[in-house]
Amino acid sequence: MGMKSWARVAAVLFVIGYGANQFSPLMVMYREQGHYSATVVAAFFGVYVAGLAPGLFVGGPLSDRYGRRAVLLPAVVLSVPASAVLALGAFSETLLFTGRFLFGLVTGVAMAVGSTWVKELSQAPHEPEADSSAGARRAALSLSAGFGVGPVVGGVLAQWAPLPMELPYLAHILVTLPVIVLVRRAPETRPRAQKTAEVASPAAGGWTTRLRDPRFRARVLPLAPWVFAGPAVSFAVQPAALGDRTAGFGLFFATLLTAVTLSAGVGIQSTARRLDARNPLVGGRLGLGLIALGSLVAALTAVTGSLVVAVVASAILGSGFGISLVSGLIEVQRIAAPDHLAGVTAVYYSLTYLGFLLPLVLAPLAPGFGYPALLVVVACLALVCLAVLSRAGARPGVTARPAR
Repeated sequence: MGMKSWARVAAVLFVIGYGANQFSPLMVMYREQGHYSATVVAAFFGVYVAGLAPGLFVGGPLSDRYGRRAVLLPAVVLSVPASAVLALGAFSETLLFTGRFLFGLVTGVAMAVGSTWVKELSQAPHEPEADSSAGARRAALSLSAGFGVGPVVGGVLAQWAPLPMELPYLAHILVTLPVIVLVRRAPETRPRAQKTAEVASPAAGGWTTRLRDPRFRARVLPLAPWVFAGPAVSFAVQPAALGDRTAGFGLFFATLLTAVTLSAGVGIQSTARRLDARNPLVGGRLGLGLIALGSLVAALTAVTGSLVVAVVASAILGSGFGISLVSGLIEVQRIAAPDHLAGVTAVYYSLTYLGFLLPLVLAPLAPGFGYPALLVVVACLALVCLAVLSRAGARPGVTARPAR
């Protein structure tokens, strides 16, 4: 049997996630070997979001208009030179910022278009036997797997292989090239002939109107920014909070935290689907609760300097990430009509990636307030959003509905 159609597109999500997140453990290397300050390294991490936003907002609607392949294929091709720029930027601040911005742009397009395409290929007529949440689960799993594998491979190569600032990015290029061939052969689900007047004129009842849906405001907005805030606390903030306690093996430990976070996130995603089948409100609540708890444990890491506590915090934060990502994506697919799915998915992912700005906010505040206090504040803010989300089921117009 040949490769399933949805798997060809899921492979794109995997390699893009791989390339986007391989930078996470390398932040330690840039601090130690590149001699960049913690704030500059956090900015390398955060500029990715600046590229992500236009990628999400432009990619989704363009794919509704011109087709999924016409937009996703150039994005995955662009990821190759984006990795090359990062490899050439070993000691160039400008090239590192440029490469991270380009990868944000590529990832934005891939997440908006790829997630939608996987969802469309996981239903009739392509796969009529799949359950209603299969598309969201497959997209989230593929992306999360890439987020997990990329940092592990990149971190190991940077720690023990030659050319530590170049080889990780070259490995990503080699992994990506075959996927370009795969996506060319995936069935198109949105040919140009299917363009509707609503897509052509979004302001007149198009995908933007879905953002005013009470369910989006009550059940997606409070949750989405915390999806990637959890991983950001785990493998970007915790290594900075540990400081010199990991001297000599900081890169390895950052890789370990990233692997634990993403492994927990991938492992728990099937639970998110089962929770949603019971009650669509439960998954988001549990995800936010775990992120709040994980942030408190991360604060304990900063107080004690315990590497074991840091690993425990990463497992909790990763679990919160996995449940929140899938629960939010299923809710978005429940809200959006087929013609608006890519656009609403783009908004959802852009909101989730606000969480990756958290290290950039905390880094300059840490010298004055300390990471323990800042992480307690983060946990309290997550609990406030949990309280907002917990009220969603009691509000008119936000009654839980099964996924279509």
